Amino acid sequence: MTDFIIEHRAALGEKKSSSFMGVKLEVLPEGHVLHALAGSADGDLSGAIRTALGLEALAVRFVTPGQWFIVGDNALSHAELTGLADRLKPMVDIVDQSHGRIRIGLSGEKATAVLAKGTAADLALAAFPVGHATMTLIGHIGAHITRTGENAFELMVLRGFAESLWDELADMCAEFR
Repeated sequence: MTDFIIEHRAALGEKKSSSFMGVKLEVLPEGHVLHALAGSADGDLSGAIRTALGLEALAVRFVTPGQWFIVGDNALSHAELTGLADRLKPMVDIVDQSHGRIRIGLSGEKATAVLAKGTAADLALAAFPVGHATMTLIGHIGAHITRTGENAFELMVLRGFAESLWDELADMCAEFR
């Protein structure tokens, strides 16, 4: 037994959601991020994962062939995580990334313009419709971007880069203050 108590500290510390003219930057709940890994890169299992877990479409995000993120706003207990792993085992294995990845929301009519300043990914609605996701760089930071609405995105980043990405996004929003 140890005398040390584990203390959870928010990755974004004291950062608060901010609204600018035409864009909103928000701290999303740390919740859960599960990395689902298939034994083969053949086929899209996202629909089968959603069906097995009873999830909405945007809760399962494409990463690369044979890999998806399963995300949600609530933290999962060990029992819940084990139950999910058991239900998905025939299709995919899951790795809990909840402690290591942070989600940031960016929305509003200027959200695409803000992101265009930092990434080369084509985020036009016709090329990147709602539900699509991609890994890209935003400046020098690797991030996973999902379009969650016509003018809304969720950015997922490794925990150690969360504050840097937040500050970079805030700087990119500066012209809309």
